Order: sequence, then C-alpha cells, then structure tokens
Amino acid sequence: MKFATQLIHGDQPIDPEFGSLSHPLYLSSTFAQRSLDDFGRFDYARSGNPTREALEEAIAGLEGGTVGLAFASGMAAISSTFMIFAPGDHLVVCEDVYGGTFRVLSNVFSSWGLTATFVDATDLNAIAAAIRPETKAIYLETPSNPLIKITDLPGAVELAKQHGILTIVDNTFMTPYLQRPLELGCDIVLHSGTKFLNGHSDVICGFAVTKDPELGKRIRYIQNAFGAILGPQDCWLVLRGLKTLKVRMEESQASAIKIVAWLKEQPGVTRIYYPGLEEHPGFEVHRRQASGPGAVLSFEVSDLERTKRLLEGVKLSAFAVSLGGVESILSYPAKMSHAAMPPAEREARGIKDTLVRLSAGLEDPEDLIADMAPHLS
Repeated sequence: MKFATQLIHGDQPIDPEFGSLSHPLYLSSTFAQRSLDDFGRFDYARSGNPTREALEEAIAGLEGGTVGLAFASGMAAISSTFMIFAPGDHLVVCEDVYGGTFRVLSNVFSSWGLTATFVDATDLNAIAAAIRPETKAIYLETPSNPLIKITDLPGAVELAKQHGILTIVDNTFMTPYLQRPLELGCDIVLHSGTKFLNGHSDVICGFAVTKDPELGKRIRYIQNAFGAILGPQDCWLVLRGLKTLKVRMEESQASAIKIVAWLKEQPGVTRIYYPGLEEHPGFEVHRRQASGPGAVLSFEVSDLERTKRLLEGVKLSAFAVSLGGVESILSYPAKMSHAAMPPAEREARGIKDTLVRLSAGLEDPEDLIADMAPHLS
C-alpha cells in the first residue's frame, strides 16, 4: 500500500463483530483468563492492551520496522531505550540534541555509569573520532533540535557497522512520511509522538521502533519492567490523529516553505535554519535521505528586544512549548526546549537568546505572515 492508504487501513481490520471503522477502545486494566493452562493474549494492561497493540503495530508499519512500542512520553521512549545499555557503556550523541535528552544523559544516566560524548554530527570524522572501545551506539537527531543540523544517516550507519554499534535516530521532526531511518540502515527510531504523529496538541506520547525483532524484544522488556506505557485512551487518540498525518505534513510543509521565503526578506531576521534552503549546509544530504524539508524551522532575530516583541506580540502562532500540532507554535529554545541545558552549553552550540523556532500549522500562511510582519519588518 502507498503511505496515505497505509495510514487509513494499515494492519487494522474493520471490527469483525460490529463493523466499527474506528478501532475499539479497550479501557480494561486486566483481562480474565480461560484456565490455568490456557491464558489469553492479554493479561495485565501494563504488559499489553489491544488498543495499544494496534497503535504499536501501526507505527512499526509506517517506519518499516518489526517492533513498535508506545510510551507515556517522548522522554519515556528515549529513556527506556537508553536502559538497554549498561554501566560503563558509552554513547556518541549529536551536540545540539533536544534539551530533555541532554538532561537525562548528563544528570540521570551518568550517575550509574552510562557516559556520552557530544559532537557535531554533521561531521562524520567527529563522530568517528569520538567512538571508543566501550561505545555502544550513535544517537542522532536529523534535522536536529533546534538548529536544524543535518547528519548523513547512511554515512553514520556505515561508521556504526564498522565498530559493531547501534545507530539510534530521533525522527520526530520528519515523521516516517518524510524520512525512514530504518530503511537507511539505522537500528532504532524514536519519536515524540506528542508532535506530528498525534498532531492535535492533546496527547503526550512517545515511540520506539526497531528493525530487528530481538532488539525490539529487549526494549519491550524494559517497557514492561519500567512501566512507562501509553494509556489506551491516548492510544486511541493517536490512532485517530495518524490518519491525517500525510495531509497535515504536506500542508504544514507548504506553509513553512512560504514563510521561510518571506523571512529571508525581513530586516529583523539575521539567519534562518531550514533544510529546504539551498544555502543550508545540509541541503544536499537532507535531499538524499528525506523527501521534504518538513514544517519546522528556526531563525535568529536581530536583537533580544525584537525577539521579545515577536513572541509576545503574535496572535495566531501560539507562544508555547512543543511543535507539530494543527496550530502554529513559536517556541523560545533558550527557556523552553533547551532550558535544561546550561547557558554556556547552549552558547557553545550556537543556541542564542535571539533564536526562535517555528512549527508551521494548518492556518493560511498569509495570515501567519501578516501576524508576524509588524514585529520583524
């Protein structure tokens, strides 16, 4: 099936009993068993739930994986995946990684011996130089958050295979509609499903997908043992949101392209980060491994006072944390997504106090431009 058809139908058959086109919502926390020797498919909902299973199968299918796992948040998916490693293991991580990922690696996992080296992952030589005998994985975001840096995924995979280590990719910004890391050779794909996959700013959720069933089994064990699972009501909402992923991504991406073209002409904007721009350093790499530039961009404003006026003055784009909803969202990384990163670390990575991130929603782009114009012209 083509992607749009898979979103609607996938592996989810019409309910055979009543013909429901919407997958049933199973709210039960436990399931009665037939006999001591004949347990059913489900027993306790932390270990499995029919609604969650339908969502996990859907996400795995969209990413081209064999195992999909739904978690209570993107950070729950990321942290649970890190739990497959052991004290003494080492990770190579892209330097402008999401602030929550930086925090959990620097302040939580480091305390029991999982270490990380942060590198400019746009430079494969820098990744290679950071790999040690105890390195177990390369962890990447591409595009990265918030500087939209692009990593050569096939190149990183080749490095990983040379050293017998895993390649893990946060694919939140692109979604499987625009980028398929597993098909490029990566081992684990992660998502903050809160963003584009759900798409309606009403669910916190996360996903991990693997190509290798045995690797998926290891993460599933952690999912059950640690228990940070996604509840059935939220699973049902994400299943509903997924059906419009293609049309939402296409519309939001088209708006982002128009807004970027306008931002290039604004005197109050000094720099734009967007992989759809030919002058973007990762333009060619991104074009080879993804089918579009996406709906998220960042830009630097000329000064802090103008940045403040923009964020506080817009009426249509919400000044808020997160991205990927039907509403456009303007975020301020220094105090939002990367507030957990010390100021010196942010500055070293180029995350300035005048940096703004925009997730284009489904409003008319002309209205969004008119809303921002008084603050950037």
